[in-house]
Amino acid sequence: MLTEKWMMDFCLCDLLQCSMILALIVLLLVVVIAHVSAQMVDQTRHEKEKHYLTAKGKKESFPSLMDPPSLELSVVVPSYNEELRLPAMMDEAMEYLEKRQNENPLFTYEVVVVDDGSKDKTTEVAMKYTKKYGAQKVRVLTLVKNRGKGGAVKMGALSCRGKLILMADADGATKFADIEKVEEGLQSISEKPDNMAISCGSRAHLEEESVAQRSMFRTFLMYGFHFLVWFFCVRGIKDTQCGFKLFTREAALKTFSSLHVERWAFDVELLYIAQCFDIPVSEVAVNWTEIEGSKLVPIWSWLQMGLDLVFIRLRYLTGAWRLESERKTQ
Repeated sequence: MLTEKWMMDFCLCDLLQCSMILALIVLLLVVVIAHVSAQMVDQTRHEKEKHYLTAKGKKESFPSLMDPPSLELSVVVPSYNEELRLPAMMDEAMEYLEKRQNENPLFTYEVVVVDDGSKDKTTEVAMKYTKKYGAQKVRVLTLVKNRGKGGAVKMGALSCRGKLILMADADGATKFADIEKVEEGLQSISEKPDNMAISCGSRAHLEEESVAQRSMFRTFLMYGFHFLVWFFCVRGIKDTQCGFKLFTREAALKTFSSLHVERWAFDVELLYIAQCFDIPVSEVAVNWTEIEGSKLVPIWSWLQMGLDLVFIRLRYLTGAWRLESERKTQ
């Protein structure tokens, strides 16, 4: 009897040891994969992506984010296969911006539409606004290949002229006039080291209502993603994924210079970089409406973003990614 009990304890001990060894092997494998795959991110800019077309079809060079600002506001609109949804967003944005400029001639702006390697007529649709308003107000950056939303936003931000840079989704889910809310959020930050600050639009106030409309599984994925964001990367921000964020030029230069993630989780890395550099971030509630035609595949995209969060943390911990000086990426 004692022998049998001793044998059971011994087997249990072996099982625990084997489980720990297996877990360590898996962890080591994940770390190795995260480190090695980090080298596969293409940070180069194609020659064709350095220019835009004027209303008359003349090719001009995009400026650099390192240049001194020459406008008050730049709006970056990442777009992938958005020929159907882009017009409504652009009409609303241009109406607001033109009205604001008419009321205050000192207010100057530009909209940079970034076609992220679309297969439809996104570039042609965006160019209609260049022809209507001129290339000083609307510019189209067409990427040679699809990079992902993060890559499109980064390329657009690096080509801006504004003192302030707003990223806004092409679907128009956030009311464009809410830019005034994120501007107030930016102004509420009293201390801006080296004039660096970020104001994030937030849908956190809508979460309780959305939970009631979601399945239990999707709700579980949502809260699981929030936990991973908090545990691995960003704390103090309730909604990291809202595509309505306002940066001072200095903050944009500092954060986008180190950005690596080009897919959906890029917002998290962007805010992680900001917190590493002690850049103050405010969060402001904005109006948001679900727009049909989202490119986000609910379950797969959430799982992919969760994996990206783990990889973001591991890649910085292992030194595969580093927080770069802005001069190294320009």
